[in-house]
Amino acid sequence: MTGDELVLLAPMEGWVAPISETPDPVFAEKMLGDGVAIDPIVGEVRAPCVGEVIGFPSSAHAVTLRARNGAEILIHVGLETVALAGEGFQPRVRLGARVAAGELLLTFDLDHLARRAKSLMSPVVIVNGADFALASASTGRVTRFGEPLMSVRAVGSASEAAPAEGEVRRRGVRVGLAHGLHARPAALLAREAGRFGSEIAVTLRGRRANARSAVSVMALGVRLGDEIEIEARGDDAADAVEGLAALLAKTEASGEPPPPAPATEAMSASSAAPASPLSTLGGVPAAPGLAIGAAVRLVEPDVIVRESAGALAEEEAELSGALRATAAALEQRRAAERGQGREILEAHMTFLEDPDLIAAARAELAGGASAGVAWRRAIGGYVAQLRGIADPRMMERAADLADLERQVLLRLSGETASSVNLPDNAIVIADDLLPSQLMDLDPTRVAGLAISRGGPTSHVAILAAAMGVPAVVALGPRVLSIEDGALLVLDGDEGRLQVAPNQTEIAAAQTRLAQRRARLADAKASAREPCRTADGQRIEVFANLASVPEAAAAMENGAEGCGLLRTEFLFMDRDIAPGEAEQLAAYQAIADALDGHPLVIRTLDAGADKPVGYLPLGTEANPALGVRGIRVSLAWPELLRTQVRAILRVGPAGQARVLLPMIASLAEIRAARAIIAEVAADLGAAAPQLGAMIETPAAAVTADLLAAEVDFFSIGTNDLSQYALAMDRTEPQLAAQVDGLHPAVLRLIAETVRGASQLGRPVAACGALASDLAAAPILIGLGVTELSGAPGAVPELKQLIRGLSRAQCREIADRALAQTSAAEVRGLKLGGAGARARAGALS
Repeated sequence: MTGDELVLLAPMEGWVAPISETPDPVFAEKMLGDGVAIDPIVGEVRAPCVGEVIGFPSSAHAVTLRARNGAEILIHVGLETVALAGEGFQPRVRLGARVAAGELLLTFDLDHLARRAKSLMSPVVIVNGADFALASASTGRVTRFGEPLMSVRAVGSASEAAPAEGEVRRRGVRVGLAHGLHARPAALLAREAGRFGSEIAVTLRGRRANARSAVSVMALGVRLGDEIEIEARGDDAADAVEGLAALLAKTEASGEPPPPAPATEAMSASSAAPASPLSTLGGVPAAPGLAIGAAVRLVEPDVIVRESAGALAEEEAELSGALRATAAALEQRRAAERGQGREILEAHMTFLEDPDLIAAARAELAGGASAGVAWRRAIGGYVAQLRGIADPRMMERAADLADLERQVLLRLSGETASSVNLPDNAIVIADDLLPSQLMDLDPTRVAGLAISRGGPTSHVAILAAAMGVPAVVALGPRVLSIEDGALLVLDGDEGRLQVAPNQTEIAAAQTRLAQRRARLADAKASAREPCRTADGQRIEVFANLASVPEAAAAMENGAEGCGLLRTEFLFMDRDIAPGEAEQLAAYQAIADALDGHPLVIRTLDAGADKPVGYLPLGTEANPALGVRGIRVSLAWPELLRTQVRAILRVGPAGQARVLLPMIASLAEIRAARAIIAEVAADLGAAAPQLGAMIETPAAAVTADLLAAEVDFFSIGTNDLSQYALAMDRTEPQLAAQVDGLHPAVLRLIAETVRGASQLGRPVAACGALASDLAAAPILIGLGVTELSGAPGAVPELKQLIRGLSRAQCREIADRALAQTSAAEVRGLKLGGAGARARAGALS
């Protein structure tokens, strides 16, 4: 981009596609101007730049803005929405208003438009193309309000042309279009006017517009029945007037403009490519992968609850029996599960036995409620409390309680959960899928999950990832309108759902899926071999773990150790902290599963989105900035002493290393190191290798100071990204924007490596970015020598790294640091073998 270019910010949120993919030839063929199209997910239009509102029809379906440099930008909400006559639209500014970038221009009812409009694809185009051209555009992604969308540059001024000479011809025409001269007919009129050399104007009630300017014609506000005058001056004035009058006469006959003629008249109907019915919904990635399948809507009817109550003893016995039966079913399912599914079921069993919950239900029974009403009221109170907390993760835990509510009510009513007969390759659509509903589905037939609500840290998201099922959440209510059997392409990596793709798009998705499966098979075949770059640099690929089954899976996938053991699984969902013996048993079991490979154990990272009930953390206005991570351990040092004792007793000696979370200062490391040294002296053991997690900008920019007190660094890219970008990573509306490949985050990583290198300290990455194939070359180029990601990502990471050279990695890292957004970084390409490896990895 140059200084002469104007950067336009995204006026809408949604999936950005090239303008050529708009299912309307006027826009797709750029008759109205060049630009992009957005499939919106939020019913708002905001100003893409500072400017003046120069076009705002009474139907409010479109708005035109003139920027300070003279560029005129049309934002057209949906296609053929002028026919709605303003229904579903609400203007927020007036014609002629001067607006700031990001200012709200209009709102619209997204669901109403989804039902009534031809398409929700909304063109954003530069309409004075004679003076301004599209310089660049960022497409093929989800955009958010305020993100750079495209840039325009001046190419000269049409007004500099010499005035036309010659005869003048005029003709009056009565407009017969049902909706007047809106975008489509204005564009056709402008295109037709461009065929002639004469100057042509359209006049309505004394106001005049250049016929070659579609936006000027639209600004006249010509309506059905209006009498306009066409005036032409030049050598072909007579032909120009007759040509434009003939065009409008055709529209009068049909009430709509005729479709543009095909580029090649000889093209047969069989050879012409049909217009794509493409509609892409944007959401939040919850579990990676790609799926092609048929839509299956999962709609569970409400459970029938008996309102009338019998004798108190009978109701108590009925509720107790339902609770026991539900607990037995959970235990049976738990015994058959492993990994994350087992842990989630154990949490549900703990909830089911909660004394306060049981006491609340019994109080309702004593007040005269039936067993079903008592259970619903008791658990409903806790669900309401959790949903009222301004913490998305707590709101997601409310879904677990709602799941238990349903399971117990089904037992009380004598009903059974609806049996869902899935076809092969089913993409399940639901409003907010419950964990038990997912576990009831046949895993061999579930190809993917498309959820209207939900969040990326919900138990359904965790289960889907563990099952290897791609999932996208927070797709919005529009996803529920998809009909059963509709063909879908679900991309769990990018967080989007493609509805009714055409044959070309299906073939492309099938090719990607086949390549992905073949690549994964090849990667697994060589996964156990040590990982080195193409020119011999050693890169260790570890796995993040939270259980013994995950450790076993990691070793099967070729992990070279555990780079992050999340110990919170031992501390949460209980009344007291785990003792030394319990912790030692858990750590030793994982160490044994790793067969002597390194085990990096993170000390308790409680607080914020990981509450621990037995610690009096209190209510915090901003938990993400409150008492969490190392601050908890230093506030309750006995917790840290007990945990360190258990870690130091893991055998063989030296296999386990200690990692301190959420470090922000040198004082925190020194205080923790003193406690660790004290415990080691008591046990007569050697001090363990000690690492610090780089999750705060403070730690990143003082890495040179911290390196003197630790043996290694491990970058937690999830928290580092949210603190660097000031965006809550657990907030579904922001989750897609908290991208660790943002240049600001990459610069903090580079600063961490620079500080560590001064004392020769190795640097690992253990956040979500370490599992991201697009990030691996950049991280290695920045100097990271260890990646610790999801167990399932290990084979592909190793395969990708083997095709990269250090020179390629450094080159792309340098380029990444110079970009302005995460989207630009993700658009970078490697050269040579690395390009082929990365292209394959990302397809």
